[in-house]
Amino acid sequence: MLRASEWFRRFDALSKPWLIVGKGPSYRKLANVNLAEHNVLALNHVSRDVRCDIALMMDLEVAEALGEALANNARFVFVPWHPHKSNAPSARTALEYLADYPILRRLESEERLFVFNAQTARNFDPLPGERVTDIKFFSAEAALNVLADNSVRKIRTLGVDGGNSYAAKFDDLNDETLLVNGQASFDRQFERFSATLRKYPDLHFGPLTAPSPIRIFIGADQTQLLGAKIFEFSVRQHASMSVRCEVINNDGLPTPTDPKKRARTGFSFCRFKIPELCDYRGRGIYVDADMQVFTDIKDLWMRDFDSASLLYSELPYQGDGKRIPQFSVMLLNCSQLDWKAREIVASLERDDMDYAKLMFEFAMMPPEKKKALLEFEWNSLEHFEAGRTKLIHYTDMPTQPWVSHANKNGHLWYKALREAVSQGFVTIDEIHMEIDKGNVSPMLPKWAGLPEPRDATQLAEKWQPPYKRFAAN
Repeated sequence: MLRASEWFRRFDALSKPWLIVGKGPSYRKLANVNLAEHNVLALNHVSRDVRCDIALMMDLEVAEALGEALANNARFVFVPWHPHKSNAPSARTALEYLADYPILRRLESEERLFVFNAQTARNFDPLPGERVTDIKFFSAEAALNVLADNSVRKIRTLGVDGGNSYAAKFDDLNDETLLVNGQASFDRQFERFSATLRKYPDLHFGPLTAPSPIRIFIGADQTQLLGAKIFEFSVRQHASMSVRCEVINNDGLPTPTDPKKRARTGFSFCRFKIPELCDYRGRGIYVDADMQVFTDIKDLWMRDFDSASLLYSELPYQGDGKRIPQFSVMLLNCSQLDWKAREIVASLERDDMDYAKLMFEFAMMPPEKKKALLEFEWNSLEHFEAGRTKLIHYTDMPTQPWVSHANKNGHLWYKALREAVSQGFVTIDEIHMEIDKGNVSPMLPKWAGLPEPRDATQLAEKWQPPYKRFAAN
């Protein structure tokens, strides 16, 4: 039988971006999409209504149910080498099933049927010479991986939404196919998307209904670059759509003459640059470098602004009763923010604006345009609760995990550092360079269970944390 890899050799799969179409609620928006701008891959029953370049189906019952509609709407059909029957992988191959399914036999005779290896059973006999496609929960994973494994790098989705429902168009299938594999929701597929994105860092992937990629601006000076790197790593560990992280600082911004109005860090004012960096279009996320994410940041990215232009976290966890709300995690609607960072910082020279009003109140904005609609779990100050905290903020400089071993949640950051090293996202040499620059404690590798510099103990005796050096200046 013809193989999926052969299809990608025969046809130009890279001339247009791909659109994977599923049965989820956002399918209803398909009428507003110009499908001619995409190569279209339809999942399962979608090809009964949608003309597509490829119809991919895991279960033979789908082909049986669609019949002529499948042949009429799909230019080509992809099925696993071991197709599913009754939602379970079969020991028989697609070749052996041709005699039982006239529609597949016809497609095969017309060279329109292609097979791929989908390992959905522990005991798996793959088609020799064809790479194995990763799939664990749902067919959208197979579609993404078949494309990505064959060098496609621009992929969007519609109707691949998570949750536990179909679009109304497929209500007739609710009792037949909806979550019949025993999963509680379609959300499980997002963790598999994340794994594919980590495997292919140059892959541009995300829902057609959302701006993509997610643009994240990390405020960091030269002493915080390792923290920024681990923050990005933590984002990519969970992100189910493409992200673009950019480190920004105060470079290019004026310095107020009054010392009391000057930046407290080398990145305090940089957040005001974001709308301009985005050409005053789309969305942007701002974070400080001293943070770590534990969930899919798409949840933050796709929030409704509710008539505001800026969203920030509500009053955070009050572990010591001294915490105040911060504008250190923000979602910005850049198309509605006409900020000019130099002018905003220069406004501090006027008596009507002091540092606290600017940084802790964003006084340059009308009150109704800034809303604390992000849960405190998205900016959890020095507090972690498993299964609830979405982003922890190591905001207390004396106990940041790369400075001190005394942070009660430091083990979370050390675990991420170890994983980043094991996956090649950060190297031991990079960590040692940060030690040489005095940006992190010489004891950090020991705290994290990583190889230490030979003279770590001696270096630690002389080392002064960056925040103390700043205070001295």
